[in-house]
Amino acid sequence: MSQSAPTREVARRVFAQEFNDAAYTFKESDDERAPVYLLLPSGAQANRVFLVGTLTEKEDVGEDNEYWRGRIVDPTGTFFVYAGQYQPEAASTLRDLDAPAYVSIVGKPRTYETDDGTVNVSVRPESISEVDAATRDRWVVETAERTLERVERFEEEGNEYGRMAREQYDLPVDSYRQTAIAALQSLETTDELEAEA
Repeated sequence: MSQSAPTREVARRVFAQEFNDAAYTFKESDDERAPVYLLLPSGAQANRVFLVGTLTEKEDVGEDNEYWRGRIVDPTGTFFVYAGQYQPEAASTLRDLDAPAYVSIVGKPRTYETDDGTVNVSVRPESISEVDAATRDRWVVETAERTLERVERFEEEGNEYGRMAREQYDLPVDSYRQTAIAALQSLETTDELEAEA
């Protein structure tokens, strides 16, 4: 019997609007160490996410230890990332960055239910890197492509995550198509403004 080394899950590209609409988490087995997935409303599971945006603010919200909160904005909304003693490299990077800055982040989605039953989602970063505007633009284009692919497959027979999303969320999946198109259009507007400057 061969022992295969555990592999890391693919980090899903997702825009902030869809990420923030996601609230349902699940495991695919009863194993204590089984990965926890966030169900994206467009019908995909995400154990890890990859995002690029503008770090607009950061704050040490820890009481006894450093615990950094970063606000990352993409063309569709805001991601919140939290890094502390268990993510020392990410916390150190967040501490040292000056806002505003373009950053790329790979991390784990986390959900938190408030007292009133609202579910907030955030990212626990595995890595944070400062990037340039071209990298941010490429991420927007590629994330739009992945989003449009998920929307196209949403209703396909055999798409179990699409079925789960239809059961868990009462959200029009076509809104994510509009989000992706608007994100692409925001790049064209930025390019035009820079050309005029």
